[in-house]
Amino acid sequence: MHKFFLLLFTPLLIFAKVHYAKVEPYDSVVLKSAVSAKVLEVSLEDEGQKVEAKRVIHLDDRLDKINLENSQKSIRFFEQMLTINQEIAKSLKGSMERQESYYKRISTLSTASKTQKDNAYSSYTSVKTQYLGTKEKIVSLEKQIMDMRYQVAQLEDIIEKKSIFLTRKYLYKLMVRSGDFVNPGTPLAEVQDIAKAKLVLFLDPEELDGIERKTVYLDNKRTEYKVNKVWRVADEKYISSYRAEIYIPAPETMFSKLMKVELK
Repeated sequence: MHKFFLLLFTPLLIFAKVHYAKVEPYDSVVLKSAVSAKVLEVSLEDEGQKVEAKRVIHLDDRLDKINLENSQKSIRFFEQMLTINQEIAKSLKGSMERQESYYKRISTLSTASKTQKDNAYSSYTSVKTQYLGTKEKIVSLEKQIMDMRYQVAQLEDIIEKKSIFLTRKYLYKLMVRSGDFVNPGTPLAEVQDIAKAKLVLFLDPEELDGIERKTVYLDNKRTEYKVNKVWRVADEKYISSYRAEIYIPAPETMFSKLMKVELK
């Protein structure tokens, strides 16, 4: 009786459900436009190719570059004006201090006439007004420089967003052509990371028990791979299953190969 029970129970311990998974790129994203612009250039020859380092989409940025150049020149002009006014303020401050000292000295002299005292006070207040006016202009110039630097940063960001550069990525699909006009959110291209690959499985709840300790078999061969990521909420499409991913090296030839996967 006991022997018969063991014969039935032992195969259940080693039983593993067979899954079939396609070798997929590690990541896939759809790049979308962040700006409104006309499409100037699209690198159609790179579609379906791994791009090492190249611009594959160029949106119209000509006016932005002109605006950027003018804004940078404006900053230099404002900086020159700031330097000049700082020198003027320095000179006026010295004159103001001397006029203030003279006025304070003459205002206490009984021998000085009222006209002399009034003239001394008038000269002091006049140069002080000029000094304060120059200081106000300096503050205004500093504010203008700060605003222009922010504008330059915005233009640089816009120009950067109008060129889609790829570095060691697979350009799976181009979604626009030269002459198209795009708005923010318009899909531009689908790009894949093929530096490594992944296998996507949909597991039954009982398969999740001790999954971190299970050995991965691929095409009946034992491997050192592990299940790298498990969703603990049932999948939207396979409502009674849980998504899991196994990360493996990128294939030497082509993706999309179907592999037999077992977890034991």
